[in-house]
Amino acid sequence: MKVELLAYTENPELVVAQSAKLCYSPVGVDEIREKLDEESTAKFVKMLMGFSHASPLEHVSFTFAVEGVSRTLTHQLVRHRIASYSQQSQRYVRLDNFEYIIPKSIEKNEEAKKVFIEAMENDRKAYLKLTDLLIEENKKKYMADGIEEEKAKKMAEKESIEDARYVFPNACETKIVVTMNARTLLHFFELRCCNRAQWEIREMAEEMLKLVKSVAPVIFSEAGPSCVSGPCKEGKMSCGRAKEVREYFLKLR
Repeated sequence: MKVELLAYTENPELVVAQSAKLCYSPVGVDEIREKLDEESTAKFVKMLMGFSHASPLEHVSFTFAVEGVSRTLTHQLVRHRIASYSQQSQRYVRLDNFEYIIPKSIEKNEEAKKVFIEAMENDRKAYLKLTDLLIEENKKKYMADGIEEEKAKKMAEKESIEDARYVFPNACETKIVVTMNARTLLHFFELRCCNRAQWEIREMAEEMLKLVKSVAPVIFSEAGPSCVSGPCKEGKMSCGRAKEVREYFLKLR
């Protein structure tokens, strides 16, 4: 798994502080900015994070590039609707040698790993076979309409991989770019850094949290599952390790 912070709002905590102060100030942003140095900005944002006034957090955003993850992960990720996504297309990208993610529980079980890899290889062979069969059929269709062979083949390939991809497993490796504002990210971390979250998206969420902590340490100082800044919200489903989890995320860098 590779997680990279591609871009983010410049001076995110200053932007948040200015946005919040403007709501209660008779003066404009220029005058507000003049009174905000690094220390006062950090102090104000820290105070703001304890309030319910969260809309200023929506003015700063963070864009991540994520590679080496499964479609299982991205199916979960895109459920976070206040975000923007650009994912590698299986419709336009031919994946003759698709990579796949092996869950750790399967990786460490020799027999299970053998069964898993065999299934992946069968999927790969099926994809190649389906692609070839459909290309040949679709090429003939286009050529019958008077399209020259080379162009017909290119058109047929695009149409063919569009349907051949149906054989791909959830384990298929994918790449995605995601942009979220700070408010959405805090909610995302609350859900996906929790021990009850699925292991792969939890690992990605932790990597994302490390990256944003490096550029907006005050905003994300208490980010993580709900037990980091308050009581666990999982009720009877709690992992029962709130103290341990809290200490882990407060030290996370």
